Amino acid sequence: MTPDLTTTYLGLRLRSPVVASASPLTGNLESLRELERQGIGAAVLPSLFEEQIEHEQIDVHELLEHATHSFGEALTWFPELEDYSTGPDAYLEHLSQAKTILDVPVIASLNGVSTGGWLRYARLCEEAGADALELNVYAVETDPELSAADVEARTIGLVHEVRKAVSIPLAVKVGPFYSAFAHMAAQLQEAGADGLVLFNRFLQPDIDLDTLEISPWLSLSTQAELRLPLRWIAILRGRVPVSLAGTTGVHDWQGALKLLLAGADVAMVASAPLSRGPEVVRELVDGLRDWMVEREYTSVEQLKGSLSQASCPDPAAFERGNYMRALVSYAPHPALGPATGPDRGAGR
Repeated sequence: MTPDLTTTYLGLRLRSPVVASASPLTGNLESLRELERQGIGAAVLPSLFEEQIEHEQIDVHELLEHATHSFGEALTWFPELEDYSTGPDAYLEHLSQAKTILDVPVIASLNGVSTGGWLRYARLCEEAGADALELNVYAVETDPELSAADVEARTIGLVHEVRKAVSIPLAVKVGPFYSAFAHMAAQLQEAGADGLVLFNRFLQPDIDLDTLEISPWLSLSTQAELRLPLRWIAILRGRVPVSLAGTTGVHDWQGALKLLLAGADVAMVASAPLSRGPEVVRELVDGLRDWMVEREYTSVEQLKGSLSQASCPDPAAFERGNYMRALVSYAPHPALGPATGPDRGAGR
């Protein structure tokens, strides 16, 4: 019997739990077609950044204001602002084209931290045909006067405003750096989030020793990064009533399976298809199917969350107990000699 790979995410019925996360691959129509051929259940388009929206709004404003007081008739050189499209039309055009060529759901993505022009572009994404919207919250808080409560309140307020602006499902992609993440997750759900995408990767800059300049640095994820979203998805499953997407560190079918067992509705991939090609999606889908056949699972819905904190035999494995056991069980390399101390020296 062929197992049923369909899953529900953000209220959307997907043919598979493997979703293409935002990346250059989803910004290209041909690679989107190939990802669909390989078996993705949905695609998240690259993010439209808050800075792009603001930049184009400023450019048009300056254009309209240029020399308007140098001559009386100059005020009629340009039509009113509402006759202009002040945002990145190319993004909305790509969204519209993706909807035309794909049969799987297409999820638009907005990246920023303030309401700004977001509400308007959230509506425009909905009008362009987006099946859902992913709000990608990315901020490095550097103001010593800004409290954690202020940061959380701003994000919750943003979600609340976007939720009022659109009727399509809304997912929120956040980082893990909240002091009480479970509480934050519940607040995001109350503000109107239909789903949470765990987690955003905060890219770290580097220092160029030749030029003595700060340089951007982008590295693809590693399999070890899977453990953070794995843990929090397992903790939140069944406790916060939202769809859960695991992203970061999904490089093979085993990683995707672990997320589903922990409670994810979908496993999102970006680094794996970027480094190995869209064909990796087929490997993930086939691997999931073969494992389910071997273990006699009839559907993805049957296995989802079976090893979440609420369902697993050892709930403490996702909490502090795991930390203590990991330290005690760690064995150093034989060449280093015997470990000393009650924790064998691990973690120091």
